[in-house]
Amino acid sequence: MDWSPDQSPQAGAPPVTKTSDTPSVAAGLRLIQDELAGAADGLQEDQVAALATEIQRARRVFVTGGGRSGLALRMHAMRLMHLGLTVHVVGETTTPAIASGDLLIVASGSGTTAGAVAAAETAVSVEARVVALTTDGESKLAGLAHHVVVIPAAQKTDHRGTASRQYSGSLFEQALLLVLDATFHTLWKADGTSAEDLWPRHANLE
Repeated sequence: MDWSPDQSPQAGAPPVTKTSDTPSVAAGLRLIQDELAGAADGLQEDQVAALATEIQRARRVFVTGGGRSGLALRMHAMRLMHLGLTVHVVGETTTPAIASGDLLIVASGSGTTAGAVAAAETAVSVEARVVALTTDGESKLAGLAHHVVVIPAAQKTDHRGTASRQYSGSLFEQALLLVLDATFHTLWKADGTSAEDLWPRHANLE
């Protein structure tokens, strides 16, 4: 194979070739799009509506989740802050104690993640509200929550490919982000605040 100077492989590394059997990125995008559409169709609207209602009623909102689920919840926390709500990410040094009147939003695909379950137990013990987002509505986490949003997706340990052809919980984490973004959009439209009014709350120390 001929290589131009800016395409030459690293010394000792075999050349990277694309065969007809290699799936394209476009095919991957179509797969993800189709799986997300299926997950969205499988959501129970009343469950998602309950999440929005709990946020509206909460004095303060706390979010927690492990790994990529936690990253999705951090994004949601940012959006709720833009809406003017008092919101905290569990584990940050400035996060205060949760208390009665507060809401904990917790995500775990399996519903058994130790940190997620422990956080829910603590929240319940001080009479805070809990909303859990999970694939398993019968899990320990779901049993602790006041409301549960069941996201029909594969758990990260499900490698059979029946619920999703993606790797290790990806569909749950993607659908989680979309559910949270849709919830924010609903809250924003109900609030009636313009995008221009939200903009000053964006970070200016970056």
